[in-house]
Amino acid sequence: MANKVLVETSARHIHLTEDAVKALYGEGAELIVKKMLSQPGQFATANDKITLVGPKGTLAVSVLGPTRKANQVELSYTDARVLGLKNVPVRESGDVENTPGLKMVGPVGEIEIDAGAIIAKRHIHMTPADAEAFGIEDKQIVKVKIESERTTIFDDVVCRVHPNFALAMHIDTDECNAAGAFGEVYGEIIL
Repeated sequence: MANKVLVETSARHIHLTEDAVKALYGEGAELIVKKMLSQPGQFATANDKITLVGPKGTLAVSVLGPTRKANQVELSYTDARVLGLKNVPVRESGDVENTPGLKMVGPVGEIEIDAGAIIAKRHIHMTPADAEAFGIEDKQIVKVKIESERTTIFDDVVCRVHPNFALAMHIDTDECNAAGAFGEVYGEIIL
């Protein structure tokens, strides 16, 4: 499909450091693969969910693996409101500097992180070959049209190019619901 990309909904989740895994699940704990995700090497874990505690509420969230260098909590705006977190910025994954922190409670322990909560910027993962085929460069901003009962054009979509990526666009649950992007959905890239 020319200029079409699979659109996947990324529900709230967290990425943990090795130290956070030990603190939340216990000494010697490791992230256990439940199922592999569309991005190579990424997986949903079979580990118990972690409870996020904010100023006004709590949410149970899944953990994705493998571990990372920094803890990261990916939320939708609705999730942030439930937790009572204010000023959660829209950021690309990995950019957690000067973001809100919160408490995480696991089956064995709990930790308080000073930063890490973001609203993930909508993005498209693609390989260099995909980027060449679409005529797109790394970090280029595009629009994506999703045709559904609530046809929507998403603006400000960042293209992330890396040899280890698989072609897919990621949006959060708020964006999915607004666009009616349920089931197997494809979007048209508009340059």
